[in-house]
Amino acid sequence: MNKIQMVDLKGQLDKIKDEVNTSIQEVLETTAFINGPKVHQFQKNLENYLGVKHVIPCANGTDALQIAMMGLGLKPGDEVITADFTFAATVEVIALLNLTPVLVDVNSDDFNINIEAIKKAITPKTKAIVPVHLFGMCANMEAILEIAKEHNLYVIEDNAQAIGATYTFSDGRKAKAGTIGDVASTSFFPSKNLGCYGDGGAIFTNNDELAHTIRGIVNHGMYERYHHDVVGVNSRLDSIQAGILDTKLPHLDSYNKARQNAARKYNEAFKDEPNIIMPSGKTSCQGICDTCDCHVFHQYTLRVKNVDRNALVKFLNDNGIPCGVYYPIPLHNQKAYVDDRYNEADFKITNQLVKDVISLPMHTELDDEQIEFITSKVKTFING
Repeated sequence: MNKIQMVDLKGQLDKIKDEVNTSIQEVLETTAFINGPKVHQFQKNLENYLGVKHVIPCANGTDALQIAMMGLGLKPGDEVITADFTFAATVEVIALLNLTPVLVDVNSDDFNINIEAIKKAITPKTKAIVPVHLFGMCANMEAILEIAKEHNLYVIEDNAQAIGATYTFSDGRKAKAGTIGDVASTSFFPSKNLGCYGDGGAIFTNNDELAHTIRGIVNHGMYERYHHDVVGVNSRLDSIQAGILDTKLPHLDSYNKARQNAARKYNEAFKDEPNIIMPSGKTSCQGICDTCDCHVFHQYTLRVKNVDRNALVKFLNDNGIPCGVYYPIPLHNQKAYVDDRYNEADFKITNQLVKDVISLPMHTELDDEQIEFITSKVKTFING
């Protein structure tokens, strides 16, 4: 059996190495390292893939989220509602812009932002909602859009973990994650479902005026060289990374299918284990049926009951199985974001999840032998 990796980037690269090397060499030959043809080519191809009018590449996913908020013209003191159970970058950029983060609880089944908690958190100062499509699972965008419309709020999708996922509305209409709200951000960090070999990110929107504003922001506020019309930043996707992403983009659907297939096999192995709560997608399919792409499994994250989760982590590591705890501390308890406004009673689900969750290896190269070994070891520990 091959060594088990949490993310096997080497195995994935080996299958497309010639394509990647050709793309990199083309950039080196042209020496168009910043905003070169590869960047514009990738931008157009990603727009076509997503079915969105505007993709604005930038330097990383955190920048993408910050720039999206800057583009909307949010002002210091404006309140932005987002999930308590997610990576800190989501709340980090809110604080950096002197906006007021409002953290709310999540669902116990799909780990995404809770709709009733959003409603409860809205005040006259609320200006935006940031749903995070956590671990690759689409948040309840239909309900979030309804709330936003009722209260005249922006919806900013944090799509760092769910590129390629498809959200299905109640009327059967489908849309790619990241193309549903007013604006969205994504990350191309190497371990993402679509990852480059360095840092990278992008902003998506169907709003022409907003796209124009954001294009200036990512380039020092310039639309014409040395004419600074808006306050901007220096956040550009370099051409080598764009070329790598453009090479990988045609493979994205097959990459996501491989992840879904691995998740299906994990679920099959764990289906009779009462102390394991498997990751959930839509109730009817758990996100891994043949016709639903609502979950693209950036992570495969379990909840364990009646088990010492930390001891399980050690046991798996001791047996050569890498795993992760995403996330061990709620954002409302992180030192940087502690606030007297928060009441622990409002975070019952998040406070339990941080004790229960464990993420198993998930990537495009997992094989049946590895999955059987991983699941057998998990069950051995669970059943004592």
